[in-house]
Amino acid sequence: MIVKEETALKMAEFLLRIKAIKLNMKEPYTWASGWKSPIYCDNRITLAHPIIRTYIRQQFVNIITDEIGDIDTVVGVATAGIPHGIIVAQDLGLPFAYVRTAAKDHGLSNRIEGIVESGQSVVVIEDLVSTGGSSLSAVKAIQEKGANVKALLSIFTYGFDVADQRFAEAKCKAFALSNYQHLLSQAISDGYILEKDLEVLNYWRQDPQNWKGK
Repeated sequence: MIVKEETALKMAEFLLRIKAIKLNMKEPYTWASGWKSPIYCDNRITLAHPIIRTYIRQQFVNIITDEIGDIDTVVGVATAGIPHGIIVAQDLGLPFAYVRTAAKDHGLSNRIEGIVESGQSVVVIEDLVSTGGSSLSAVKAIQEKGANVKALLSIFTYGFDVADQRFAEAKCKAFALSNYQHLLSQAISDGYILEKDLEVLNYWRQDPQNWKGK
């Protein structure tokens, strides 16, 4: 995924400061997947901080304006990508829609809420990319409508190789405001972790599925 160093370090500083990202090697977190992890990310917390929320919106808009070009609509990924997607769309004066994790089992059985039409150029807003599976599932749902997904933008990515491989195979350009590498660099600089903690954190990063907190 494409990351700019200056933005990545600033975003990492913000996420650590408000505890949207927490690091704990002694008492690892358990993800919904069952994976054990020394890091936990909840970007919804950024919504409670106007300065940080504005920074995220500005950086997303800059990426769209400088790197992507003209688009027809902004699409958020449910649920945490929705609020950030809305304010990006508002800033750009564009329509907004969002993608559910699965189609509704009632009513119109929609997976995409809002209007996404064939031939439209779309940018997808996501809060977090881990393995890339759920993000690319949303991208595929949009493409099945005949729309052209020009890029996916996220606040943070763990930078797993499997995610990079999946985005490459899907031929989907992806940008992130920060990633794991820059997070650790900022965490050391700001005193959240020590140099000796890097061994554990890097070991987890290499094989997160089988890491047991040792």
